[in-house]
Parts: sequence; structure tokens; C-alpha cells
Amino acid sequence: MAPSITIPIDALTSRFNLSGRFDSVRSQSLASRFSNLKPVSEFFDFRRISKPANFGEAQGRVNYNLGYFSSNYAVVFVMFFIYSLITNLTLLFVIVLVVGGMWGIGKLEGNDLDVGFFRATTSQLYTGLVIIAVPLTIYSGPIGTMLWLIGASGVTILGHAAFLDKPIESAFSEEAV
Repeated sequence: MAPSITIPIDALTSRFNLSGRFDSVRSQSLASRFSNLKPVSEFFDFRRISKPANFGEAQGRVNYNLGYFSSNYAVVFVMFFIYSLITNLTLLFVIVLVVGGMWGIGKLEGNDLDVGFFRATTSQLYTGLVIIAVPLTIYSGPIGTMLWLIGASGVTILGHAAFLDKPIESAFSEEAV
């Protein structure tokens, strides 16, 4: 019998200090979330790009930049999401079909659909929607699209956050404390 290997996930992830990072995202409205977008010239400041000296410096940069550019990173994620839907038209069709089908069935307000010679209950309509949507969803490959979205946005956002140095003003404010 092979020895089991246990990986202490908590010990690995606790170094990133992500425990309360996303609490403010849940409590903000969408308008206030995007009201603090940083200018594009500041987001793409090529003079501040440098390789971090060690993991501690990279971690400090990521912690600072994730908080400072959080709205810009949300826009990057939304752009990747839109791109992934445009490039996977089958998945986009399935999403529109399910949302439109549920909206249309909801407009019946519990009444049966009566089309001349055909009569269907809301239960039959929901069942028909599931029978059509599930195979199309499997065919469209949503898991691959989600994994691509997570990977592409993760590499882009964490890469930007790790390689963009903190501004000079923040370095002086940290030393005074």
C-alpha cells in the first residue's frame, strides 16, 4: 500500500492573506465598484514595471496592487468573460436560450401554454427546456471555458500585480509606520 501524501492547503494559502480581501466586494453596489477606476496611464505605467527581488517583495506588490487596482482588475475579468462568450457561441446561445425560456415560461404566470392544437403545462415547458439545454450545455464545454477564464485572468491579473512596483509615495508611508 502506497503512503498517502497530505498537502496542507491552509499552510500554503495563508501566506497570501486572502481571508478578508473580498468582503468589501460583496457590500458595494456596482456603480460604486467601478467609480474608483484608476486611469489607464497609471494602470499601464511601464516605468514602474520591474522584476521582484524575492517572493516577499512579490507578495507585497500583489497585496498592494490587488487593493489599489481592484476595479481595474474587475474590468479585465469582465473583458475576458465577454471574450470567452464571443468565442464560444454555443455557450452564449445556451445562456440566451435558458434565460429567454425561463423568462417566457415566467410570463405565463402558471397558466398553460395553448397554441391551437397543442397544450403544455409549465412543468412540461420546464422539462422541455431542460431536455434541450442540458445536452447543448455539455456540447458547448462550459468547464473548459471557465477554466480558461480563471487561468487567463489569474495569470494576467497576478502577473500585472506582481511586476508593477508600488509607487514611491507608498514606500515612504510604510517606512514611517
